[in-house]
Order: sequence, then C-alpha cells, then structure tokens
Amino acid sequence: MLQVSYIRDNREQVLERLAVKNFKQPQLVDEIIELDDKRRSTQTSMDNVSAEANAAAKQIGELMRAGKKEEAEGLKGKTGAWKEEIKKLGDLLTITEEELYQKLVLLPNLPHSSVPKGLTPEDNEVVLENGTKPELPADALPHWELTAKYNLIDFELGVKITGAGFPVYKNKGAKLQRALINYFIDEAEKAGYSEVSVPLMVNEASGFGTSQLPDKEGQMYHVGIDNLYLIPTAEVPITNLYREVILKEDQLPVRNCGHTPCFRREAGSYGSHVRGLNRLHQFDKVEIVTIAHPDKSYEILEQMSSHVQGLLQKLGLPYRVLRLCGGDMGFGSALTYDMETWSAAQQRWLEVSSVSNFETFQSNRLKLRFRNADGKTQLAHTLNGSALALPRIVATLLENNQTEKGIKVPEVLVPYTKFEWID
Repeated sequence: MLQVSYIRDNREQVLERLAVKNFKQPQLVDEIIELDDKRRSTQTSMDNVSAEANAAAKQIGELMRAGKKEEAEGLKGKTGAWKEEIKKLGDLLTITEEELYQKLVLLPNLPHSSVPKGLTPEDNEVVLENGTKPELPADALPHWELTAKYNLIDFELGVKITGAGFPVYKNKGAKLQRALINYFIDEAEKAGYSEVSVPLMVNEASGFGTSQLPDKEGQMYHVGIDNLYLIPTAEVPITNLYREVILKEDQLPVRNCGHTPCFRREAGSYGSHVRGLNRLHQFDKVEIVTIAHPDKSYEILEQMSSHVQGLLQKLGLPYRVLRLCGGDMGFGSALTYDMETWSAAQQRWLEVSSVSNFETFQSNRLKLRFRNADGKTQLAHTLNGSALALPRIVATLLENNQTEKGIKVPEVLVPYTKFEWID
C-alpha cells in the first residue's frame, strides 16, 4: 500500500508511474488527496475543540478554588456541547479514514523507473539469454507423453481423485520431485537463506499484508467456513512471519526460504499451452524471501536473480531473463524479473520463476519496520522469488534430456535421486 504522504508530495510522479502500469483509475489519486485533506481538517477541528474543552475544564477548577462558583457553573454548561461536537467530529474522522483506506488499497505499487511501458507479455524486455537450445530429433516427445511412457506422472488419476490440474507423481517421477525440492533448499541455505516450514492456509490479514487481497480473491482457494485461504505461494506465510515486527537495522537483510505446495485456481486458463505440467492448480515450489534495508534492496534483487539463474545453469537448462513491462507486472511489485526455460519439445519458453522487489508496498500493509541508527523506525523493503517452481522445471528437464536410452538426470541431482537415468 502506498503511503498517503508520498502521494501528496509526488502527485505528478505517482500519476506518471501509474500510467506505466496501465492503471485505469487515475482519478483515485486526487480522491485520496481530497479525503486526506478532509481527514486532516477534521482532525484539526477535533483537536481544537478538545483543547478548548480541556482549557475550560482547567479554568472551571481555578474558578471553583477562587470561590467563583457562578462563573464556573456557566462554563460547565458548555461542556455538553463540546463533548457532543468532539463525538461528532470523531465519528466523521472514523468514516473519512475508512473511506481513505478503501481508496488506498485500490492503488497498485508504483513501478521502478527501469520498468518498460507495455500492455502484454510480448512487451517484456529480454535482459539476457543463457545456454544453448538442444536440438531434438523429429520424433522427440513432449513431457506429457514422456511421463506416460516412463510411468512418472498420472494426470488422469489426479482428475479422478480431485480434478484437472492435480497430477499424481509416481515412481521416479515422485523421486525426481523430491530430489528437486531438497536440492533447491540446500542451494538456498548455501546462499544464506534460513529454512522455515509454514502453514499452507492463511487468514485475511496475511493475504492483505502481502497484497494478494483484495486483488486476487478469484485466483485463490477459499475455505469459507473458516474464512481461510490456501496459499498461492510460500511468499505469503513467510513474509507474514514479520507482520507487525520492528527489526534492528543490524539484523537486515533477513533471508528465509521454504518449500510448500501452492494452490491456484488459474481461472480462465485454457488452450494447448496449459497442457500437462504447463499450468496446474497444485504444484510445489521453493520460495526465497528477503527483508532488506531500502538502500540495499535493488542490489539484493540482483543477487536473488543471480541465485535463480545459478540453479538453472547447474541444471543445464537454457534460459532467459525478462524485465516485465508495466502491463504484465503484479499488483504489488515495483520491479519483476521473470526467468523462462526453453522447452525443446514444445519449442517455447516456459516461465519457472519470478523475482520481485515490492519496496515498501507490502511492509506498509504489514507494519514491518526496522529501527535505524538514529533510533527512528522506518519501513523495510520486501523481496521474494521462486527458487524454483517445479512443474515446468520437470517438464523441460524431461523434454530436453530425452535420448534413445532414456532421460538423463542432471549431474547435480544424482546424489538426490540416487539414479542417473529414467528408463
């Protein structure tokens, strides 16, 4: 959530940056400023009446002590009107603050100055491309046929148990899944992240804190009877570990990682591009989350991006890094890098990670602060990234490493899988 003071002091810049994100309600900016003016004037009026009432109360005491009872009683007669006026102004202040809050939560985060303009994924900027795309024979199979051939994943069994998008991993497919999770966690710990195991359901306050609510209700599974949400990403519970926390400056950066299943309704996702592992309702992911000093957060963003790229390099997967354009960015992000791997059998790029800096957008909602060297509290910056999401990693590993003998397991995973080939 943006800070009202920043919006007031930087109105033109706010409107300019919101335009980069293709925000369709720019009038909200002026409505917010007008409501803040009303809030301020109401607060001032209430303070003035309260000060007048307090001064009168003091004067009544002095008059009584001086034996001027009649004058004191005259002043007492006015206290009821003052109390009524204070209550009236207090009620107006509460209503105004709520109206202001409801407007504020509709504003997305402002994009960083480096974010390119654009409306669709086609407008994203390719930052770099790494690795050589494998050349497969004409009879190479897509991963959904490979998983059937080697009895790794049963999509239909998942449909029977739950529905489409909930696959059942079997045999070496299940072992590969577990190997990747353990490998990604180990690599994150080597990079300085502390592992946490967190709940898979969160309350509304947690969803609001990391800006999934009120923006993405339609994409989250809601447990209505308990008013809880299945997590769309471990970012939500891990970041909320620090809700309403004041850290010490020398504790920054705080780095955590965790593995969770993730649950997404993916409403409106249709077509051949969502086949197999390309788009699921439940999938596993290792998430990295950092709470950073504002002066260091973009340096840390690059470090997090490098960590994810290092994983892809060690797995031997060709990949590219995209800087998302304004129209393709998330609601709360200030800058997002997407990492995509090349699917040799499908001949297309598949997104496997997003790494984002939210600056103070989440921390303002979370009331996540740190105490600086001057002893004053200020909002921290929050960052998170997928390191990595498993489904499309599995898809590209299977497709890109298929041979006549079977599927070759990347060398770094062999100590985890305990096998070199899927055959």
